Amino acid sequence: MPTPAPGECPPALTTLPEQARAWREKVRRFGQESVAPRARAMDVAGRLDDGLVKELFDEGLMGIEIPEVYGGSGGDLFQVVLAIEEIARHDPSAAVFVDVQNALVVSALLRHGSGDQKRRHLPRLAGGQVGAYAISEEHAGSDAFALETRAERTGDGFVVNGRKRWITSAAEAGLFLVFARTGEGPSASASALSAFLVDRDAPGLTVGEPVPKMGIRASSTCEVTFDDVHVDRGSLIGRPGDGGVLMVETLDIGKLGIAAQLVGLADGALTHALQHAEEREQFGTRIIDFQGVQFPLARTAAELEAARVLLYNTARLLQGGAPQAERIKATSMAKYIASAVAERAASQAVETLGGAGFAGEHPVEKLYRDAKIGSIYEGTSNVQFKTIASLLSGRQDGTGEHASRAHAPSGPSGHARPEHPRNDQAFGKE
Repeated sequence: MPTPAPGECPPALTTLPEQARAWREKVRRFGQESVAPRARAMDVAGRLDDGLVKELFDEGLMGIEIPEVYGGSGGDLFQVVLAIEEIARHDPSAAVFVDVQNALVVSALLRHGSGDQKRRHLPRLAGGQVGAYAISEEHAGSDAFALETRAERTGDGFVVNGRKRWITSAAEAGLFLVFARTGEGPSASASALSAFLVDRDAPGLTVGEPVPKMGIRASSTCEVTFDDVHVDRGSLIGRPGDGGVLMVETLDIGKLGIAAQLVGLADGALTHALQHAEEREQFGTRIIDFQGVQFPLARTAAELEAARVLLYNTARLLQGGAPQAERIKATSMAKYIASAVAERAASQAVETLGGAGFAGEHPVEKLYRDAKIGSIYEGTSNVQFKTIASLLSGRQDGTGEHASRAHAPSGPSGHARPEHPRNDQAFGKE
């Protein structure tokens, strides 16, 4: 964003430069024309429409940050946020699909992959290949560093054995970014982890059936098993032991993507509620003219604006290279606030529509179910509180929190399944 001249006030965070406005309008039209008409059918079917997946690639929405030389859109992180937000207004499932591809898989390759890895994989990811992020396991949710999948050295590479759970987009994925243990030491040691790029057709790799879920049903969540899967040295991202650092840095961007999804969901819910309140009449008066309807919607609008400002500010902090502690705190705050606002906005929309909102035919019923996962995956709200508190008190304890975000337990986007009775599972997009 251009620097204001002396004496001028900088523009509001929600005032977008021309290029970003044009991008947002492009994605908004796509959401209205291609996503919205398919949302209900995809929810019922529990899978993404094949035609929509193709259109997402054709429109450049699955390779937003991938440079044009590799077939991508050549955009930036802020454009990723805007795209996720706009798509989520109509279908959070499709938004999570876009999120995992851009904010986790492509992001990791762009920021940590070698030149050979970028040349090999980025054109595929821009041109039709779906990526999935595989961290979560049965006993590795909020504590993602406790994962048990192992990669043992062989003469020409590694052999991977283990089982990943709650992996988002696994049903569609052709490429998996897999985290495995390669070093000895305590289970919480980040240096013991490494990250590998593994093709779906690798012998020994098996993808299970999608897990049925309450919300974001069209986003596939599957178990992925590795039975003596051989990967060559060229599939290792960075050096052995670099996986912990990659995990933390990538999942920061992942939390930002989830915050964008939830802001978009809240916006969609509020839009439906306002439209209904302006059209519905009772006692000879539009219900929007009753204070009992006005005030809750006004509160929702105020909370949504606050969540969006925090989201955009956090995106700019990450894009501007803020210090790690500041990034971690900002993404935790943005994700928590967005999840709380989305859940309240969806609930208020259902109440505003009354019986119509409770019926499955109206989009707000689906948004209400979709909203619940926001406080669970990519790090539960309790995990975000722990991270924020540790940074406020001067203890930079970000790695444990990020690990939790690894979609531990049962989620739509590779999410983690919440443990009972603790609310600390990641249920994320892994």
